[in-house]
Amino acid sequence: MAAEDSIPPAAAHTWADLLGYAAHGIASRVLHKTGGGNATLFTFENGQALSEHVSPFDALVVILEGAMTLTIGGQTVHAPTGTVTRMPAGVPHALDAEDRARMLLIMLREPKA
Repeated sequence: MAAEDSIPPAAAHTWADLLGYAAHGIASRVLHKTGGGNATLFTFENGQALSEHVSPFDALVVILEGAMTLTIGGQTVHAPTGTVTRMPAGVPHALDAEDRARMLLIMLREPKA
């Protein structure tokens, strides 16, 4: 693991200090990455979105601030602050920021046999 793939250890960090908002856009920062998965912090300005795509890994979306609409396998999920949603591997999904939003994406890789 490279140093840029992790936040400094043994220190408490605020979400805002780790990643600010990008004017009219989306920003992201990898907080930690290992062979078993990674945790990435995202910020979205109101109205920003990630178009439908598929991931080979299960993922957890934790809404830290604001609200998002997730579409997972054609099902719409309203995700306000303080919620967690699982997105299964291989299922098409998309994310839309209803408000200015901050989310933590946790990718969960299966161990190699």
